[in-house]
Formats: sequence, C-alpha cells, structure tokens
Amino acid sequence: MMEEERPRPATGFAPAVLDSWGVAELRHYIGQLRAEIERAEGAIRRREADRSAADAFFRPPSGS
Repeated sequence: MMEEERPRPATGFAPAVLDSWGVAELRHYIGQLRAEIERAEGAIRRREADRSAADAFFRPPSGS
C-alpha cells in the first residue's frame, strides 16, 4: 500500500511590508531570511546527494 501524500504548503512567498521598520528590525529580518535560505539550500543539497546515491546504485554496470 502506498503512503498517502502529505499536503504541501503553498510555495509562494509573501514579503513583509518594510515601510515602518527601523534599521535594527530590518537587519534582524535579513538575518532570519538568510538563515531560512541556508536551511532551504541544505535541504536541496541533501536531496541532490540522495538522488546521486540512488542514481549510482541503480546505474547499470559499465562493462568493457
């Protein structure tokens, strides 16, 4: 039996309204965004590594 697919969150990004934010708040926000970008990039790296490992495992042997 196949595992049910989990619902995926919307992939859209709603940027914050920055008009009333001070410099410190903006810098804090940038830090949070950078941390989130790094987290997403880490997830991408892990998925690419998993995919590469699977591709290598299932690749037909090269015979000479």
